[in-house]
Amino acid sequence: MIWNAFLLALRQIWRNPMRSLLTVLGVVIGVAAVVTMVTVGNGASDAIRTQIESFGNNQLMLRPGMRLGPGQKVGAPDFKLEDAEALVNQLAGIEAVAPQTSKSLTIVAEGRNWQTSVIGTDNNYFTIDNRELESGRYFEDAELMAGSAVCVIGGTIQRELFGANVDPVGKSLRTGGFSCRVVGLLKTKGTAAMGGDQDDLVVMPLKTVQRRILGESRVASLMLRINADSDRERLKDAVRDLMRERRSLSEGDDDNFQIMDTAEIAAKVASTTQIMTTLLVAVAAVSLVVGGIGIMNIMLVSVTERTREIGIRLAIGALGREVQLQFLIEALVLGCLGGILGLVVALGASKILASVMSVPFLFNPGINLLAFTVSALTGVVFGYFPARRAAKLDPIEAVRHE
Repeated sequence: MIWNAFLLALRQIWRNPMRSLLTVLGVVIGVAAVVTMVTVGNGASDAIRTQIESFGNNQLMLRPGMRLGPGQKVGAPDFKLEDAEALVNQLAGIEAVAPQTSKSLTIVAEGRNWQTSVIGTDNNYFTIDNRELESGRYFEDAELMAGSAVCVIGGTIQRELFGANVDPVGKSLRTGGFSCRVVGLLKTKGTAAMGGDQDDLVVMPLKTVQRRILGESRVASLMLRINADSDRERLKDAVRDLMRERRSLSEGDDDNFQIMDTAEIAAKVASTTQIMTTLLVAVAAVSLVVGGIGIMNIMLVSVTERTREIGIRLAIGALGREVQLQFLIEALVLGCLGGILGLVVALGASKILASVMSVPFLFNPGINLLAFTVSALTGVVFGYFPARRAAKLDPIEAVRHE
């Protein structure tokens, strides 16, 4: 009986293909929106998590002042090179510290120019920030001590100034009024979690940048690598106490520096992304309700159109529950059809958005199965009332219906 009812449902849907398609359009949009949002959201979360993990979960960053916006600080003194030495020497959980300073400059080489960030630091920077060499070498101790005009560049600088297939090691580039010899090329790291290019940088010895570019001995930030087995919170408290002491802050003074923890950033970003994805899914799920109302509406119309047919079936011996089952199956088929079309649309939309946003496409069987199941249940739930109405028709009155 169920198989016959299923065939009759398909036949009825096929009689009015355009009306059936418009009926399930809301379900299609709802399923496609929900699956696409979850798929792209998971891809974005994975990309951000991978990017932050590439920094290392054992990294802390110290910056002066309380931030008001990118690159802004409230009248707080910069760090000193001695601060980096004190952190390593006085705190057992600190494995390495890389003092940093930077400036945005235009660099020139072989008739080309490029605006980039020039970073002054030491060799600890490459270890703490997980930077590996594609070719060449890092800085020598003598170059760091003397502030020599040498640099290590990222892949973007290689591509824009020398050419993607040209080894820049041994060549020179000009910046800040002096020439700098390229001694190393870094491996590509790609786009950062917030959209920045991690390969668009020129790294020089700290003293080189301080003397030849900035004209002062300031240290803008300190990058710390901590022992993975240490008590993270206790170590951060120790870092805060030491820096307060070195910056001569009394007990009532607020910190005039920040301690940024990559592990905390990763957790906050993942939580924020999950919340945004949930909100978007909730909004998209409204389309499923709209689609269900559309199915109910068209089934009520179908009952009205087929009143005489229903009356004849009841008059020749069909039971009310059989008529009800017939209309429930029709509603179920409409819901399943909308679910299948929605999944197809979601697959294409997810791949396109993932490509545009440069995030991985992560197929999630669970959300696809759940969305299809919900679409089928939507058809049954919203088709119940019309089916019940059809089953309760009076056979005599139904046969007389014109």
